[in-house]
Amino acid sequence: MTYSRLGTTKLIVDHTDVPEALQGQGVGMMLAERMISDARAEGLRVIALCPFVKAQAQRHPDWADVIE
Repeated sequence: MTYSRLGTTKLIVDHTDVPEALQGQGVGMMLAERMISDARAEGLRVIALCPFVKAQAQRHPDWADVIE
């Protein structure tokens, strides 16, 4: 997962990639869930430019407190 910080309050997530050998094992979702957890712990808002994270955010309304 690649991301950059926007100031002190926002995180821009722009790409999530899982090696082919690990695809289909939920690794991408583990990365996304950890990013959400870390953002909450740090009080950050997330701008999801990554199509995977954006799609998962639509499926997880409980992420609404973090995702912009």
